[in-house]
Amino acid sequence: MSTTLRTLLIGSVLVSTNVFAQEKITLEQAIDSAVTRNIQVRQARFDEAISYENVKLAKGSTLPTLNGSLATYRLFGRTVDPTTSQFTGAASTIAQGNLFADVTLFQGFAKMNDIKQSKYLLEANKNQVAKIKNDLTLLVLYTYLRVLSNRDLLAAAKQQLIFAKEEVERQQKFFKVGQKTLADLSQAKSQVANAESNQTNAQNEMERAYLTLAHAMERDRNKPFLVVDPAKDQVEKLNLAYTAPDVYQAALQNYPDILLATNNRLAAEKAVDAAKGRQYPILSLAGGLTSSYSSSATTLLATQITGTVPIGVVANTDATVLAPIYGNRPIPFGDQLRNNFTQVAGLSLSIPIANGFRSNINIRKAKLAHQNALATEELTKSNIDKTVAEAVWDVHATQKRYQAALVTFKSAQDAFKVMRDRYTVGLVNSLDINIAATERNSAEFALIQTKYELILKSKVIDYYLGNKIKFD
Repeated sequence: MSTTLRTLLIGSVLVSTNVFAQEKITLEQAIDSAVTRNIQVRQARFDEAISYENVKLAKGSTLPTLNGSLATYRLFGRTVDPTTSQFTGAASTIAQGNLFADVTLFQGFAKMNDIKQSKYLLEANKNQVAKIKNDLTLLVLYTYLRVLSNRDLLAAAKQQLIFAKEEVERQQKFFKVGQKTLADLSQAKSQVANAESNQTNAQNEMERAYLTLAHAMERDRNKPFLVVDPAKDQVEKLNLAYTAPDVYQAALQNYPDILLATNNRLAAEKAVDAAKGRQYPILSLAGGLTSSYSSSATTLLATQITGTVPIGVVANTDATVLAPIYGNRPIPFGDQLRNNFTQVAGLSLSIPIANGFRSNINIRKAKLAHQNALATEELTKSNIDKTVAEAVWDVHATQKRYQAALVTFKSAQDAFKVMRDRYTVGLVNSLDINIAATERNSAEFALIQTKYELILKSKVIDYYLGNKIKFD
């Protein structure tokens, strides 16, 4: 075995091993990979999680509030003791504590509308996640089919190159025995050059499509992979019996763009109701507990006389009148808390009278936001209606083009076979055979491109219907 042949065999084995070792990825796996790893999807999910917390926050605003406080401080100089309400000149330590509860009984149902608004916004964020996923799915589908189309074009180009090289070999044999001219041989070599150019272009486009698909999947582009072919009868399995009204009605129920616009509009409606509700008086029920302690608070000891103090004199005798001085002691901390314990409960009514036109301005802003959301919803539906109508027309038109491409390719293929047989016996010249070969090659390329275009157009309809994008 020659060194060159041995090298070629080893290279072939290595290439085959590398191809078989590559991971094979289906359309569903490609879509799952893109959706799972895409940063925009993750960001949208964060927004969804924040909206969920906003719903809990809106619900929590309807519950009673309960707040407590503790304070301790030191008083110096002549001040009024807040516990004994007496003037004192001695330094004293003060401790106070309170517990206060409050609940809103009525505010024009503003809080209830806040809850409804937050729920609609949560649904809108869910729709936004679904929209990003759908758009990403469509991108992966388009790129995946580009890979398949360019791969088939590459295979066709390689086969055409083989035919062209075989034709050159035949022409060289005929030229050597004088049956063909140099012009015939040159025409055959020209076909080889065209076939090589087609192969190079198809190879480049396939590599570009693989690179784009890897980026869409957020996959390491240095890890090669292969896409899995759809079934050979995929085109025959396509459901092409679509009507624009049916697809549009299904899109109204399933398409995330429409659901997103609808939920934003509903949230804007509730924002108007909430803004109107804040014009009403606020009726609240409140209650509280409080107590305090002072280190200067004392109590008299009636049984303990520590001395006397003159308080006056007796008339006519000038005798001094003395009063006993009783001892005192600090009131214990626990006794003070019990003695100073106070409870309060009551209703309050807050009536908005003048607040710098804030309420009216907020209502007008909410109404404008609602009108904008309504216009957005109408525009979204109108755009989807037009897009769906065009997509349905497009899939039917592409189906007709595919059927025509099938007929054209079969005719071109048959014509080339006949022309080659006639050329062999000298009934036509090299220009005629080259024209037939070019027409056959063009027809084959057109058939491959139209086939995958039809699959893409059909899957786009599934996209609007909310069906899972996959090969049957």
